[in-house]
Amino acid sequence: MFHFLNVNKPLGITSHDVVARVRRMLRDRGLKHVKVGHAGTLDPLATGVLIICLGGATRLSEYVMGHDKTYTARIRLGIETDTFDAEGTVISTADAAVVTSEAISTALAGFTGDIEQIPPMYSAIKQGGRKLYDLARAGQEVERQPRPVTIHTLTCDRFDASAPSAPEITCTIVCSAGTYIRSIAHDLGAVLGVGAHLTALERTASGVFQVRNAVTLELLASVDDWSELTVSPLDGLSDLTRLELTPEQWQDISHGRAIAAAEPAPQSVCATLSGQLVAILSAESGQWHPHKVFLPADSE
Repeated sequence: MFHFLNVNKPLGITSHDVVARVRRMLRDRGLKHVKVGHAGTLDPLATGVLIICLGGATRLSEYVMGHDKTYTARIRLGIETDTFDAEGTVISTADAAVVTSEAISTALAGFTGDIEQIPPMYSAIKQGGRKLYDLARAGQEVERQPRPVTIHTLTCDRFDASAPSAPEITCTIVCSAGTYIRSIAHDLGAVLGVGAHLTALERTASGVFQVRNAVTLELLASVDDWSELTVSPLDGLSDLTRLELTPEQWQDISHGRAIAAAEPAPQSVCATLSGQLVAILSAESGQWHPHKVFLPADSE
């Protein structure tokens, strides 16, 4: 098996839980040997696109993880939590009734472009060999280094002031991989001077994977044949240039030998043979070097 699944992750479970359920479904279908992984973690609070890698596609996760993401986020003003989201403990409150939609739009504009973001303590990033959320749960807070991220667009789509002292806004965010939306919510509250936290998050796109095309776990459980539900490796990597190999070139690549590259050459290409993905090649010194090679057994 050599495919991706575009799963619409439900609320309240981890990305690892989704992997475990897909693995169990495959085992029940007599496919316990198939490897399963995910590309791009979603918090339990979040829903939407979660890319599941099956079989040989687990070796391609790095290529689909790096794509830009699109999110719909709900942010509650006036309430700050220790995790920056609704799962945490409230640590401060303020009356946010004075905040206007104009002030929100002005503040959001300051987050767009290439920025540096400090990851939240409740995150899976490791520091000193330990995950930050383990340190946070032990009552420790450590200094975190800012990480460069890119916010392409950040717009306020709705301003709900039905609870005047703690209004809620709905935003659409298009950003680079590795962006913490919880941190945007927290930092927005700091800029506005009233505190804020994330109350809901949906990932609506990750590269070519769109939530409108995502499948539910319930659908996967009810169907024996997933062939119409999976995404081919080439479709999942449609942003990479394709290079059709000759049989002679494939012989070299399959034995770990480089082949001549056309100039100018993109950094990475999908090498195909008879229209099927057989390798990821990297350009170096005028040659294509095999970076990932997929033999027939990888597709079984």
